[in-house]
Amino acid sequence: MAEKDSGVQSVTRAFALLELLTTLGGEAGVGELSEGLGLPAPTIHRLLRTLIQRGYVMQLPSRRYSLGPGLIRLGEAATRRLSSWAMPALLRLGEATHETANLAVLDGDMAAYVAQVPSRHQMRMFTEVGRRVLPHAAGVGKALLSQLDDAEVSAIVRRTGLPGYTPTTLTSEEALLAELAGIRRRGYAVDEGEQEVGVRCFAVPIPGLALPMAVSISGPAGRVTLASAERMVSALDDAAASLRAAVPG
Repeated sequence: MAEKDSGVQSVTRAFALLELLTTLGGEAGVGELSEGLGLPAPTIHRLLRTLIQRGYVMQLPSRRYSLGPGLIRLGEAATRRLSSWAMPALLRLGEATHETANLAVLDGDMAAYVAQVPSRHQMRMFTEVGRRVLPHAAGVGKALLSQLDDAEVSAIVRRTGLPGYTPTTLTSEEALLAELAGIRRRGYAVDEGEQEVGVRCFAVPIPGLALPMAVSISGPAGRVTLASAERMVSALDDAAASLRAAVPG
């Protein structure tokens, strides 16, 4: 049993190391990894050797370590699977709202876009699948954060900060927590040009999944109006229910 437990612990530590490397921008030295994980340097070296052999980490000429190309294959496969699962619901959402439909997951401290159906309008919002953004400044990101408790949100804020991108970006923890409380009460989030001026986004969480997910629609504020909120949120709720129902197993 002790050997089995040790194996599980090694797996947990390996994933924690990869997540920390991601948080540190994809590159770090042994000292940073040791400090961040609270593990001795020899343990970090053992983990790194295994991950390098699998192609998930590589050593740079500077003797620092970075995320390796093996992760690209895993990420592409996961994205294809998520996109296949989400596409029917996103297509219906796009048809119902005539705006760009997005699916995002909480990836560490970031919101990652994993599937999208673009609007057919010539003027439309487009976010590259795979893009990762700080969640406090996006409707879909706030819908993701609303699924966490305040202590978890505060921990993320301590690590990432709350940079302002536009005059409407929430840049204080107090304001963000108040906004998340409102999202939990009403069931949806609004991005009032907080990532990009002139863009409005409505988003709803998809609760009950192993990984926090949220679905959103986005478009020019002149077209995605506050007056359209009821219709847009109704379509988003339908999409979220379809996605929950389609979860394998």
